Amino acid sequence: MKLRPTTLRQWVISIFGLIGLGLFPWTIWLSASLKSHHATRHWDLAWSGFDSALALAFLLTAFAAWRKSPWVGALAAATGTLLLTDAWFDIVLESHSDELRNAVYLAVFAELPLAVLCFWIAYRTERFLALLVQQALHLSPAAERPAESDLVGVLEVTPDGEPAGEARDPDTPT
Repeated sequence: MKLRPTTLRQWVISIFGLIGLGLFPWTIWLSASLKSHHATRHWDLAWSGFDSALALAFLLTAFAAWRKSPWVGALAAATGTLLLTDAWFDIVLESHSDELRNAVYLAVFAELPLAVLCFWIAYRTERFLALLVQQALHLSPAAERPAESDLVGVLEVTPDGEPAGEARDPDTPT
């Protein structure tokens, strides 16, 4: 059993998993140590900057869709994530009952449905791109799809620039 990651996928699993697990104690510490009330000088800049980024994400997603760009899925996912973040902070940071009610209405009837739409667009785009790749590589349907190691072998290129020809196990050292 090898303990050290050797592929990019294994590195991502290891590092992102450790970061995710490490954030739990950090979050508990923050929750216990931060004051429940905090005033800041640049509140307006923080919100206007965030909303500008959200507007840019919408515009970039629309532009990518108009250009039929494969980036539309990633941009839609980013836009959906920003919408979820916006809904969260709108609700959590409102202190007056009228503002809180408006934040909840905005989240329930606008931000969350739009986020779901964005994630659906990202999902559909990913499925479409996977089909294109499958057709371009003349792969069999999903039910008869070759193992991931076979696909890695198909995409490998030898040092002389020629296709590798045979699939190999991606976890086996070369």
